[in-house]
Amino acid sequence: MQDLKPKWRNGVGMALILLLIGAWSVLVATLAPYVARLPFLVEMLFYVVAGIAWILPVRPLLSWTATGSWRRR
Repeated sequence: MQDLKPKWRNGVGMALILLLIGAWSVLVATLAPYVARLPFLVEMLFYVVAGIAWILPVRPLLSWTATGSWRRR
């Protein structure tokens, strides 16, 4: 039978994910006045990329939270 007791990594991982998303949001919001000067399609591309790019650092963090290892198994 599996141990259903929550692991400390879950809380730490959740806090780090929220911190990362918050920092990413502040960064994108800080760049917004400069991005607004760009042509519409370039601005739209920036926000699409910025909206997806935060996932890259979260993936290994999720793996660590679940397994204790930074790499996928």
